[in-house]
Amino acid sequence: MLAVMWRERILGWAFDAAFNDGASQAAIGACETALGQTLPRELADLLRESDGVEGEYGLGLIWPVERIKKDNLEFRAYVTFATLYMPFEPLLFFADAGNGDQFAFVMRDRPADVFVWDHETDRRTMVAPSLATYLEWWLGGRIVL
Repeated sequence: MLAVMWRERILGWAFDAAFNDGASQAAIGACETALGQTLPRELADLLRESDGVEGEYGLGLIWPVERIKKDNLEFRAYVTFATLYMPFEPLLFFADAGNGDQFAFVMRDRPADVFVWDHETDRRTMVAPSLATYLEWWLGGRIVL
């Protein structure tokens, strides 16, 4: 039931959204183990329905679970980033804005809050109180970067 709700909600905000087959629980578990973090419930639920969601022009509204794992591990391990940016361990990136900025949960705060990471300034700004609100506001133009 929840899975149908995600797909219907997203299509209500973006009629051209593209969905994938759902991620397996094993894939989600492997991601969580690799990152040492449990994915926020909303994100895991959405990934079980669609392993990533693409918007217009291939924009990564929600990344597939393998990209979530890969990108987060790379950001945390890349030595040069440690001299340029604050630590990435508290962040769980899951989407991009198409301009270099990325959306993330800050796992040390309330993991339901969605932040945008500005790749030029390293600023981390809360933009939505939940994944559903992020999707609604981002697709509706309320979040402007």
